[in-house]
Amino acid sequence: MTDENIDRVLAALHNLEAYKDVQADTCRIQRLGGLTNLVYRVEAPAGAVIVRIPGDGTEEYIDREVEIHNARAASRNGIAPEVLWADAATGVMISACVLDIVTMTPELFASRPGAAARAGTALRQLHQTETPFRFRFELFAMIDEYLKVLSTKETDLPEGYTQVVAEAAPIKDLLTRKPGHLVPSHCDPLCENFLDNGDRMWIVDFEYSGMNDALWDLGDLAVEAGLTRDQELEMLTAYFGATPTAAQVGRMVIYKAMCDLLWTLWGLIQHADGNPAEDFWAYAENRFARCKALILDPEFAGHLKAVAEE
Repeated sequence: MTDENIDRVLAALHNLEAYKDVQADTCRIQRLGGLTNLVYRVEAPAGAVIVRIPGDGTEEYIDREVEIHNARAASRNGIAPEVLWADAATGVMISACVLDIVTMTPELFASRPGAAARAGTALRQLHQTETPFRFRFELFAMIDEYLKVLSTKETDLPEGYTQVVAEAAPIKDLLTRKPGHLVPSHCDPLCENFLDNGDRMWIVDFEYSGMNDALWDLGDLAVEAGLTRDQELEMLTAYFGATPTAAQVGRMVIYKAMCDLLWTLWGLIQHADGNPAEDFWAYAENRFARCKALILDPEFAGHLKAVAEE
């Protein structure tokens, strides 16, 4: 960890009364994971907290005032850690640290019994948040916005991307005719945004959150966690409290394809920005290939039909 990063973490901490005198030699600072941001766990005499410093370039596509509002609303609902301090101008945020948990991964979703069900229950709680989230997550508007951002950068699209976007046009028409129920949604449910203690889960990182069709979060998580069909059914059953209908399953599958389409562009933006967190060109190509395979699967038309007839 560079001295500059330590100084930034300490400067943020000094905004909290209980941490105003904390120095590098009176606390333990540990870098955590994160694809676009700098995230640190700080253990100090006043307790453990999480300090998040936004990555360079994220201000182009993330509204920090929206994020802070939504994170605080989710915190009041008990599904997210408390936001202790945040600065909308810089995007720096300090949150309470949830103890005795594991940060989920695809491997842990596969190996921890009941993980899919706990995630479904956690998403239901999030979606029942009483305070409406700011920002309306508009899938196809976001695709257009990301394309606009990309047009200002030096990068290519995966081969066949424009064709697949064109083939997704009927999906856009279907979702326009059959909109889902809008609820406060996470909109970027990576496995690592779920914290599990074996009995329940917390959800963190509300950078992309907004009002959205409830099934987006479930479809996106199914992709990110690599859930099996049985696990998808487990998650949906826990979420709805009953066996899901064909239309509910169909809507989730549609969003599995659409989230890969959207995050392909996001990955290309990271690649163009030179984000060193991982190989974002490979990330984008892999997501695009998965999206294309799902849309071309013979079963996909059946899912569209189920949603159209609901």
